[in-house]
Amino acid sequence: MFNPLDYPVLVLVVSLSTFWLSASIGRWLSKKTRNLSEDGHDDFQFVLGGTLTLLGLIIGFTFSMAVSRYDQRKNYEEEEANAIGTEYVRAGLLPAADAVKVRTMLTDYLDQRILNYTSRDSQQLRQIDVQTTRLQTEMWSVVARAATLQPTPLMALAVSGMNDVLNSQGYAQAAWWNRVPIAAWSLLITISIFCNLLIGYGAHGRSALLFLILPIALSIAFFLIADIDSPRGGIIRVLPQNLHSLAGSLHSL
Repeated sequence: MFNPLDYPVLVLVVSLSTFWLSASIGRWLSKKTRNLSEDGHDDFQFVLGGTLTLLGLIIGFTFSMAVSRYDQRKNYEEEEANAIGTEYVRAGLLPAADAVKVRTMLTDYLDQRILNYTSRDSQQLRQIDVQTTRLQTEMWSVVARAATLQPTPLMALAVSGMNDVLNSQGYAQAAWWNRVPIAAWSLLITISIFCNLLIGYGAHGRSALLFLILPIALSIAFFLIADIDSPRGGIIRVLPQNLHSLAGSLHSL
């Protein structure tokens, strides 16, 4: 499903065009109406100041939401690497044959998780999801069978570790789906349009470059928020540094 918020450059272009058009409409309206009286001008400045203040608060709130979700994705990447590394060690508690199987599958699973973080191709991502699900099923089957045959506290550690591996992947996926709500974007866009209308309306013969400042600043802010909030489409993305480090350690064994 196409989501324009996954393309920050598109957000930049569309928002800049929309806000510039809003400011232009506001300036056109100001030319069609009589100049404000002194009292009307004071009221206008009061409304403009309040609207701009509200816009600043909403931008800050939305940016904070995007950053918190980005940090959440980073934290879950770290937890996922720790869970895989721990289970790789605990696999040694299993019978020798099962330990070799689990460690081999964990290494393959780790490679799939790294690909999931770095790939942007939708077809490849579907294949990664299939491989990830298959490996999870096979790893759990091996560990569960060994624990059933030897229900000891040591086997319980191996089962618990594998449970953490599976859960960490689910938590990471949920964090990638956790985006800035559409309602927040809608409110931000609406207030931004009103602000640009007011800026254009209050231009009163000033240079056209003057009322371009707010549209440019807002479009850059929109671009940055969309970039941070988009797990795959943005420039600022969560890099699987911990998973890469773990993969380097495991492949060297």
